[in-house]
Amino acid sequence: MLSMALAFMNLLPIPALDGGHVLFLLIEMIQGKPLSEKFLEKAQMVGFFILLALMVFIFGNDIFKLFK
Repeated sequence: MLSMALAFMNLLPIPALDGGHVLFLLIEMIQGKPLSEKFLEKAQMVGFFILLALMVFIFGNDIFKLFK
């Protein structure tokens, strides 16, 4: 079950995950030209911070439930 949850999370369109890479490839296919490296780099950083915030939220929620 954990493996299925991780697979689903990996396909979310967050830039740092595989779903984000698929999204960028689809955008490139529609536009017909590649996205700029600067844009991709900034998108990866935003995706990383989204994942970091999600992890902090989940760990904080688990710790809060532990002491409740």
